[in-house]
Amino acid sequence: MKNILLLTVLLTTLAFGSIRIDTTYTTAGAVAQKIGGDFVHVTVLGSPKYDPHFITPKPSLIAKLRRADLLIINGGGLELGWLPPLLRAANNAKIQNGAKGFLDMSHFVHMINVPSSVSRAFGDVHAQGNPHYSTDPYVILPMAKAIANKLAQIDSSHALEYQQNLEKFTKEWRAYLKKLDAKMLTCKDKKVVQYHQLFNYFLRRYNYKIYGTIEPLPGIAPSSKHTIALINVMKNNSVKKILQDVYHERKTAKFIAEKTGAKVLIIPHDLGADGSKTLQEFYNKIANRICQ
Repeated sequence: MKNILLLTVLLTTLAFGSIRIDTTYTTAGAVAQKIGGDFVHVTVLGSPKYDPHFITPKPSLIAKLRRADLLIINGGGLELGWLPPLLRAANNAKIQNGAKGFLDMSHFVHMINVPSSVSRAFGDVHAQGNPHYSTDPYVILPMAKAIANKLAQIDSSHALEYQQNLEKFTKEWRAYLKKLDAKMLTCKDKKVVQYHQLFNYFLRRYNYKIYGTIEPLPGIAPSSKHTIALINVMKNNSVKKILQDVYHERKTAKFIAEKTGAKVLIIPHDLGADGSKTLQEFYNKIANRICQ
């Protein structure tokens, strides 16, 4: 009886979150949960309410990393400002860069806006390209496949279940993409400016034209000179949409809107940034607001 009880406890532990996954951001966390199902426990390290470049490196995050079996990062240099010291402090060999339990999602995505050279004169640029690829709903499928393959390596006893979850999710996501694509075909005004280059992947996917950014350079606060120049560009090209993220200051966008008659549209950059609870809700919010 004692052995049966121990076996029951063991099987329950395996079935409900035996693999501890840490993800740096929420979109990857949601995909990991879809693929891992009941066999994984997912923890997201960074809050979608804040700038993804500068997550506060709290001691509690070290404890989470110390227990993780798999770490999934966005990559592309997005975590460079906060993750490396946490990884060193956690001292978890399983999830160090290059280890079996480390997964860089940027390796499975075609990065855009790759700079020809990297210099502080060009602002806070990323050598590998624009790291905000998760705003493109089509990257979810290669992310899901990469996570399924990695989980099968770490937990081969449930490789079949991970593959089945992947197949089910892929079918559902492809059906969702057809609906989203149909929605985006109804959008007529495809001229925008944005605060930071957060939405380039989504805008590129759906053939929007970007006329500039409120930041004069990535990571550099807007100046009066640049703001006036941007207002003139918007007036000359009849740009009536300003894409504002949830974490940058909104005063400048409001000022530009007053001078140009444009709308300021608050767009989430990650799942949960503006209250979304599912992947579909996240991309629906982007689509619905950009299509206003």
